[in-house]
Amino acid sequence: MDRCIYGRSAVSFFFFFLLLTASALPQTLEPGHHNITGSGQINSNSVLVALLDSRYTELAELVEKALLLQTLEDAVGRHNITIFAPRNEALERDLDPDFKRFLLQPGNLKSLQTLLLSHIIPTRVGSTQWPEESSKRVKHVTLGPGQVLHLSKTKGNGNILVNSAVITRPDDLTRTDGLIHGIERLLIPRSVQEDFNRQRNLRSISAVLPEGAPEIDPRTNRLKKSTAAAAAVPAGAPPVLPIQSAMAPGPSLAPAPAPGPGGPRHHFNGEAQVKDFIHTLLHYGGYNEMADILVNLTSLATEMGRLVSEGYVLTVLAPNDEAMAKLTTDQLSEPGAPEQIMYYHIIPEYQTEESMYNSVRRFGKVKYETLRFPHKVAAKEADGSVKFGSGDRSAYLFDPDIYTDGRISVQGIDGVLFPEEGEETVKKPSGSVKKVVQPRRGTFD
Repeated sequence: MDRCIYGRSAVSFFFFFLLLTASALPQTLEPGHHNITGSGQINSNSVLVALLDSRYTELAELVEKALLLQTLEDAVGRHNITIFAPRNEALERDLDPDFKRFLLQPGNLKSLQTLLLSHIIPTRVGSTQWPEESSKRVKHVTLGPGQVLHLSKTKGNGNILVNSAVITRPDDLTRTDGLIHGIERLLIPRSVQEDFNRQRNLRSISAVLPEGAPEIDPRTNRLKKSTAAAAAVPAGAPPVLPIQSAMAPGPSLAPAPAPGPGGPRHHFNGEAQVKDFIHTLLHYGGYNEMADILVNLTSLATEMGRLVSEGYVLTVLAPNDEAMAKLTTDQLSEPGAPEQIMYYHIIPEYQTEESMYNSVRRFGKVKYETLRFPHKVAAKEADGSVKFGSGDRSAYLFDPDIYTDGRISVQGIDGVLFPEEGEETVKKPSGSVKKVVQPRRGTFD
């Protein structure tokens, strides 16, 4: 990043900061005491000064650009703090360039401040104070508004985690008024991610006028030849073709998908929205396997982006990493098996935790259509949550509303779903069946 900060270099700013505190001699205090002088200024042995002069230069620059020095001085004066500092590579090479530009824009100062303050807790927590049990998570409130961090340990190797990020340098810098842990990546609060997604989506749909959509003949499910009299479809209206026809494999079944509410240029940028929800899965943590399949199965991600661009809405039931790890080789060895599994976890409706829970509470059991036609996924209320499937092939709604942008909804579940065995074969009625022709309403063309 640029080392020039508001007209002066970071180095000169650092020495200027030390000059202000030079009159205060370092004090030897026990951990937990405030490391401030009688004049209220932080001395040179503060954890804040250690951060500005540490290996975490990228984080220090962001703190300066976010105008947080005074805020952190006040926090150090009142608390013994713990800072989780991402390594420089996580901010230089691993961060999405678009997201980095978003953080550095002057209009997004609040988002940058929220992100940085969410890496600091007003409590001293050393590496020896992590929860002993791997299944236990301890919650700490951060300096960021409404943000919390969860401290835990991984099973097996015993790595200590903050949220889902591994602490690579525990107790890297310790001072009397706080300490710094080095972590592998940036921790991105959901509110900041949503602000970024919202801003990018607003740019993509700006200045797009709604255009007329073609008419569909309800008897043949094909486009009418004359579309001159087609009524204009307002922005945000659902597409004309059902999603089954839009996903049809060839022109014999569906001659052409109807344009979305934005006409040939589309009103929604489905590709960007699919990219946003995959990034959100990675930043949220615990869904890397699901994100990896979506990234590598380019045909699935492309088709999802196309459907969203044409105005369709989708709900993704995302199995977490523990659930994906239980998949056997036989379940994944068949050609196209990963795609079929993923299609069964995508519902062509926009559902949130609240809407699904209200449905199962009211109706007892609900069956949702999936993109793996004609299979449906069943849902019911269980233990105060939503349970999908039945028996050994069931999963609970585990992480609700991971991503919701009005077009794509992502709901985390703790298992991988499969169609019920009875759904694989369709029983044909025995004997002769008389076909009853229902009278049509209206007039024929």
